[in-house]
Amino acid sequence: MIKRIKYLLTTLTMSGLLFLPMMIPAVAHADSNSTGSLCTGAGLNVQGSSTCPDTSGSINNIIKWVLDIFSVIVGIAAVVMIVVGGLKYTISGGDSTRVSGAKDTILFAIVGLVVVALAQIIVHFVLQNVQSRVGG
Repeated sequence: MIKRIKYLLTTLTMSGLLFLPMMIPAVAHADSNSTGSLCTGAGLNVQGSSTCPDTSGSINNIIKWVLDIFSVIVGIAAVVMIVVGGLKYTISGGDSTRVSGAKDTILFAIVGLVVVALAQIIVHFVLQNVQSRVGG
């Protein structure tokens, strides 16, 4: 019975992860007045926003944009791993080795979130100081 529950939970989790990109709504809009930039579509002025790098010169903005995208990806992966650890903890059946493995999974996911948050803070601090010293 436990094996069937594990199989069912694993199947549901994997199928949910496979179909997750299809569940996220996507909006497409053609802008006939576009200057060729992908970031100026839909009539939005997103120059300098966090959704699109400011390619007008500063490498700092591109680094910030890449770091933001990386942080989102790692954040999603950490949340998925916390859910997986919770499922492992739930179906462990009181077995001490499986419980400790589930706790380790949750702990490592939380440590990953903390490391990414600290990386965000450090990189933004360094870029801000470099930008103020260079005068850009």
